[in-house]
Amino acid sequence: MPHPKTISRYILSLVFIGAGVLHFIRPEPYLRIMPPYLPWHRELVLLSGVAEVGLGGLLLPRPTRRAAAWGLILLLLAVFPANVYMAQTNGADLGVAPWLAWARLPVQAVLLLWAWWHTRPDEPRTA
Repeated sequence: MPHPKTISRYILSLVFIGAGVLHFIRPEPYLRIMPPYLPWHRELVLLSGVAEVGLGGLLLPRPTRRAAAWGLILLLLAVFPANVYMAQTNGADLGVAPWLAWARLPVQAVLLLWAWWHTRPDEPRTA
């Protein structure tokens, strides 16, 4: 049976890779939640998609997993203003209920903690 942290790492990796791919397949929702004070909306959406796919993939190999987890933490902090803007604009006209847009903010904290767990060394498995 795989270690629970290994399973968690694969799930977290898939979450970020999947979200990153969506930046390329359907960039429109991401463009709509970009705060107006940020420049180069399309470029930032694509860059964050590349970062999500890349860091999600780098979370799996042992030599890069801790650095990738720290990278995901930095990425989550970097995209937080877009999530705040989405909440402030009641879902940025994406058809999202305002309460759901606000609920995304604590989800970011959960993702931060989840990524942080993967910055910690793996504990040895007990038999």
